[in-house]
Amino acid sequence: MTTLTLDTATVVETHESAVRSYSRAFPAVFTSAKGDLLVGQDGARYIDFLSGAGTLNYGHNPDSIKDDLIEYLRADGLVHGLDLSTSAKAGFLQALRTYVLEPRGLDYKVQFTSPSGTNAVEAALKVARLATGRTNVIAFGGGFHGVSTGSLAATGGGFYREGLEATLPQVTHIPYPDSPLGEFESLDLLRRLLDDPSSGVDKPAAVLLETVQGEGGVWVAPVPFLQELRELCDRHGILLIVDDIQAGCGRTGTFFSFERAGITPDLITLSKSISGYGLPMAIVLIKPEYDIWRPGQHNGTFRGHQLAFVAASAALRHYWSDDTFVRQIRTKAELVTDFLQRRIAQPYGAQVRGVGLMQAVDLSTVSGVEAAEVSRRCFDKGLIIETCGRRDEVLKLLPPLTVSQVNLSAGLNMLADALTELTALPVSEVAA
Repeated sequence: MTTLTLDTATVVETHESAVRSYSRAFPAVFTSAKGDLLVGQDGARYIDFLSGAGTLNYGHNPDSIKDDLIEYLRADGLVHGLDLSTSAKAGFLQALRTYVLEPRGLDYKVQFTSPSGTNAVEAALKVARLATGRTNVIAFGGGFHGVSTGSLAATGGGFYREGLEATLPQVTHIPYPDSPLGEFESLDLLRRLLDDPSSGVDKPAAVLLETVQGEGGVWVAPVPFLQELRELCDRHGILLIVDDIQAGCGRTGTFFSFERAGITPDLITLSKSISGYGLPMAIVLIKPEYDIWRPGQHNGTFRGHQLAFVAASAALRHYWSDDTFVRQIRTKAELVTDFLQRRIAQPYGAQVRGVGLMQAVDLSTVSGVEAAEVSRRCFDKGLIIETCGRRDEVLKLLPPLTVSQVNLSAGLNMLADALTELTALPVSEVAA
């Protein structure tokens, strides 16, 4: 048998499609990962402030979840199961109800979709249209909901919509309550559109939003806005869909991002960290009265990813059985917020914002410094942090929620050092 020794980076560059993106931004070959660290083929270690774009809230290879997966595989548990009834699925449904839904007084049916966030959004939009008999959907500028046709129609960025514009279903976009253009009275506009029979906008089946826009630049919807939006939807018989794919599963300091507003959406989409281990999984939580699907009406070959069910159950049991994890997230979030204000906002004039461990450094107000350049400098130092926003002007901090205090502080200092090196500001002026 002949063994071929190949340059991994060359193989990827030669044979993978030009659509790849993260491998361009972070040009290393990664071979292993644990907790809040990634390890390259050359042995270099990187602090992870990316977390699989919010997929690894519990870090890389957490032992509490990995052990359950290994045990399940050794017992020859089902790996693929369509939507058959299985012990793994039942375990997840029970864990979700016990540790998440019942403590919050929530009652939802759980729909398993094809295991990507965009398909969860597709299903939510589809069932909302079926339940109301209406077609139009209200979405928000700056929102990102996926790149398949239905969810892409609700996504704001023109870059993602190229090539499919003419085929996208009916969606009306309105400005988010905060954005690079400043604050906006979104609800006043929405009320006008709904109350005026000659507005030219069809009454929508649903309003779809992220309570914290991730890809759009980490813009946070104010609590009064969310509460008034819930009331407005109720008054007009419109379903409220919260896309919690990136902001959910503890990222903002509570399991659901909307808990701070005390509202109950009609439908919730979850993916990314819901599996607990980076395994593909997506679900829609549906109020029982809107669960009007006919059997098989929305399906997918991999809607029954049993390993994801096992991992998700373990994550819920381990991290959400009491409030210990939430208190840890909030302590770390306070550390990040304080650091960003002292070491980034005040000396450089950058805008910092966010909730929990979903934080942003907006460099649009900092002359002569590009966020992509800062990200590259951070990577050279051993920190992985991505950019987002309309023009990639924002650095998005998404460390694992389990990040150690040591590596959280080390990563933040790498970010501050990178900014210092790329500006003319003397180190003495930014030192804490």
